[in-house]
Amino acid sequence: MESSDSSISLIRQPAVAAAAPAISSVVPNQGPVAGGNTVTLTGTDFTGATSVSFGTVAAAFIAVSATQATAIAPAAPAGTVNVTITTPGGTSAGIPYTYVAAPVLSSVAPAQGPLAGGNTVTLSGTGFTGTTSVHFGANAASSFTVVSATQLTAVVPTTGSPGPVAVTVTTPGGTSTQAVFYYYLAAPVLSDVTPGAGQVAGGNSVTLTGANFLQATAVRFGATAAATYTIVSATEIAALAPPGVAGTVPVTVTTPGGTSNSVAYVYLGTPVITGLVPGQGPSAGGNTVTLTGVGLTYATAALFGAVPAGFTVVSDTQLTTTAPPGVAGGVTIRVVTPGGTSIGVPYTRLGPPNI
Repeated sequence: MESSDSSISLIRQPAVAAAAPAISSVVPNQGPVAGGNTVTLTGTDFTGATSVSFGTVAAAFIAVSATQATAIAPAAPAGTVNVTITTPGGTSAGIPYTYVAAPVLSSVAPAQGPLAGGNTVTLSGTGFTGTTSVHFGANAASSFTVVSATQLTAVVPTTGSPGPVAVTVTTPGGTSTQAVFYYYLAAPVLSDVTPGAGQVAGGNSVTLTGANFLQATAVRFGATAAATYTIVSATEIAALAPPGVAGTVPVTVTTPGGTSNSVAYVYLGTPVITGLVPGQGPSAGGNTVTLTGVGLTYATAALFGAVPAGFTVVSDTQLTTTAPPGVAGGVTIRVVTPGGTSIGVPYTRLGPPNI
């Protein structure tokens, strides 16, 4: 029997070529010219990746999976480059990535505001497009609006203590140079002015009480600034009233926090006595004398000679007083107000009748 050898032939199949990678997104798609930020690439066929490039510059990277890789953006000049990934299957098409220069902050206006914040300031500079945050010291602005690449507005946040803080603007390009914003105390509040009246010549001492008087820059009586004032405390100021014109003026206190509410102060002319009834009375006193005249509202004393007497202000033109005892004879009656002392008018004390 004839034997035959049979042979098995092996057919070698051609190797399947690896598919070229494809990038669908790069996040973030922009960053600082200094590089160093982490960028996530998403796509397909990243297995076996050998390089990731930003333009022509290779980046450090890790292939996380067949669909994701992370890379550290290298430094580059401002502008847009294509990000690509290379595997044994080839090099992907590029996805744009933009290098952004760090913003420059040149000014903040106004450069001061109250501790409570809430005021809007305008920041000027360059590179503000894409701003992600504005900070006043460690606190983020309550809100901000990018007006243009060179200007933005921000609402100042609250803070706990007065003083300067650094203002910065952050964009994908980095954090700006610093400008200074000064937090000051809240606007002053004026509750009382004592005395509430004085002579038109000014020069009398006046005590202002209220709150937030520290750093006061002016005390005004109407439109006229007090030439001299002393900040006694956050709640008290001593001032010399400037000259004025007869009538009522508003007194205000100004600090970097603003100008206070006003409290009325009256400039008084010297009081005038035009008549008295009766013009005489017993030396034992005790009788009522009615004085008429002008400027009697703010009377602080009624004097029979040098002796003060009890009195009641009826109106600006009338005052009643109780005559004190004294020796028989003539005496001068005067009225004292913050505006000055009136010219005296004669009053006669009568002794008891002789028997």
